Amino acid sequence: MLTFITRRILLTIPVLFLISVIVFSLLHLIPGDPARVILGQDATPAALQALRVQLGLTRPLWLQYVLWIGGVFHGNLGNSLQTGLPVAMLIGQALPVTVELAIGTIIVSGLIAIPLGIYAAVHKGRLADLITVFGASIGLSIPPFWLGIMLLLLFTVHFHLFPSSGFVPFFQNPIQNLQSMFLPVVATAVREAAVLLRMMRASLVEVLGADFIRTARAKGIVWRVVVVRHAVRNALVPVLTQSGLQVAGLLGGLVITETIFSLPGFGSLLVNSIFSRDYTIIQGSALVAALLVVGVNLVTDLCYGLIDPRIRMGKGA
Repeated sequence: MLTFITRRILLTIPVLFLISVIVFSLLHLIPGDPARVILGQDATPAALQALRVQLGLTRPLWLQYVLWIGGVFHGNLGNSLQTGLPVAMLIGQALPVTVELAIGTIIVSGLIAIPLGIYAAVHKGRLADLITVFGASIGLSIPPFWLGIMLLLLFTVHFHLFPSSGFVPFFQNPIQNLQSMFLPVVATAVREAAVLLRMMRASLVEVLGADFIRTARAKGIVWRVVVVRHAVRNALVPVLTQSGLQVAGLLGGLVITETIFSLPGFGSLLVNSIFSRDYTIIQGSALVAALLVVGVNLVTDLCYGLIDPRIRMGKGA
């Protein structure tokens, strides 16, 4: 296990290096002048040139990259071109919001999808299965942004049960935090739960038709024990893979939800930085996002061994 973890961590180094080079290069190929964005359209050429020199934009690209990546190794992602604040501080303030929203979405979707997927697979072809599959299809068809707006109109405007905007850190006030995150989590969890439900059902139906399940039934093992102890554990492997992909996608794909509910999250920070041509924030955010995705994939691989004993994460895995 230790060898596997070490190997995976070492493999992430060239991946992150390649991502940093690609992001840095592509950002500087995008049309737009950060100096003009900061000073406005009426700025004089002399003022624009002075600001470019101050920001280091007149240096060769390779030198800008070396200086930037050198600061990254020291925990310094640079300063925002717009506000002058440290990028690491801005990401540190925005990232917990998105991480909490993503984790809450996966937890809620898993609590909904896994039991319903098991129930639908066990009752394949019956009315309960048809209703569950139909409900999952509806969940896939509902856009999260539309659902978020409907939830706001119903539970905030009409019933006044939840706040319409704002974010309170969990350790500052747990109750207000859960109130502010409940509707955003539900708005994003419905679609993710529908995806996991269909995956869980299809995987479990396939496992229930395997030879070892028929052998277990022939030995007289109780059907509930066969499903819970043998079938479900094997069926969870593709579901776990899908969950890992969903977490990685949610970390950068919650911009619309964060905008609707006015959450100061990671996605909102990145989008605002793109519009303002704030290269330092974009570069730092892209690097942090890549690191998070690699970390999620590593954790997902490690969980395989806990769910399926056939998977060995040792030498030669």
